[in-house]
Amino acid sequence: MTQRIALLGSLTLVLLPAIATAQETGEKRIASQLLLLANEPAAPAATNPSADAQRLIDRGLDALKAKQSPDGGWQGANDPPAMTAIVLRAFVRDAKYDGSTDFVKKGYDKLLTYQLENGGIYKDLLANYNTAIAISALAAAEDPTFKPRIDKATAYLKGLQWTENTPPGPKGERVTDEKSPWYGGWGYGRHARPDGSNMQLALDALHDAGLKPDDPAYKAAIKFASRMQNQSETNDQPWTGDDGGFVYTPANNGESMAGVVQSPDGRRELRSYGSMTYAGLKSMIYAGLTKDDPRVKAAWDWISRNWTLDENPGMRLADPAQAQQGLFYYYHTLARALNAYDQPTITDPSGNAHDWRVELIAKLSSLQQPDGSWVGDKRWMEDNPVLVTSYAVLALQEAVEDLKEHPVK
Repeated sequence: MTQRIALLGSLTLVLLPAIATAQETGEKRIASQLLLLANEPAAPAATNPSADAQRLIDRGLDALKAKQSPDGGWQGANDPPAMTAIVLRAFVRDAKYDGSTDFVKKGYDKLLTYQLENGGIYKDLLANYNTAIAISALAAAEDPTFKPRIDKATAYLKGLQWTENTPPGPKGERVTDEKSPWYGGWGYGRHARPDGSNMQLALDALHDAGLKPDDPAYKAAIKFASRMQNQSETNDQPWTGDDGGFVYTPANNGESMAGVVQSPDGRRELRSYGSMTYAGLKSMIYAGLTKDDPRVKAAWDWISRNWTLDENPGMRLADPAQAQQGLFYYYHTLARALNAYDQPTITDPSGNAHDWRVELIAKLSSLQQPDGSWVGDKRWMEDNPVLVTSYAVLALQEAVEDLKEHPVK
């Protein structure tokens, strides 16, 4: 293309005098056409979403590498070890790094200092969050020497799930059977109220550790996830609607970060919203439900009706400011869920097809900071560039992985 433009430019210089003096002949018409062709802009190069994403990933990983502490971790004095874990997972999922890369190995060494005798990987609080994210990071390294550590942590994590076998909590909290809305869920620790965010991270960890969908932990989790969904056909909770989306938790009469509405018959209903709907969809897929399952179909219908990357859908109804809160957590959850669902395009109610990989890459490109990092709203720690950059890189890696299986046509 460069040689062609240079040749046409040379032809233009030669032909200009001829055009000025030539008669109305075929020669002049040919010369004019060449002149127009020489001044046409070059056709844009074909886009390559995977290459575009990798450039963003490279810059993001460079920004994260610069934030590593001398002790090998990525968390500050008050940050949980999951901060180091999520960064490590982002690095080892990139082809340029593995667990033996010097600075990455140093990070894993630091992370493993937090593993306790009970198998949990945490400091003081948030036992489920920290242990689950650490398991995913250790599994991503594909290092066989980590297996005993992973197995021990996985056993601890499964012990945090609320089932009839869970010991009573300090206030007498207990689950006696599957009828409890707590059944199958995970909270922040052994005796904490369960919610969808803790559930999805726990199931991510079990999936990454290689547990099969027929494991009892998945079967119990389906009960909890089904009670998070606004789907009266499969949800026995009194607040449920029928839009197919998911709320934060069915525990304690239900809660949604998107607030509540009054149904036409006067009932209190919880609003569905994006991050929990993608979390619910992903959790059901990991638990072995197929696209034909009515719960999966209902979740996909909600996603199709509410497709957007401009905000966390559903949150605006409670407070417009909330629509931008937790946005990178939303992107990460969305990307992992859609990769698991294995459908590259989403068709909105107007019939427009959206390639989620291409649109997500473009959105994250528009939000990347000059130093290669990303940063978001203050709520849920999304003003922390280490956390948010990890979310963004992991989301892009999910998109690239899906593009390998389903290239853009």
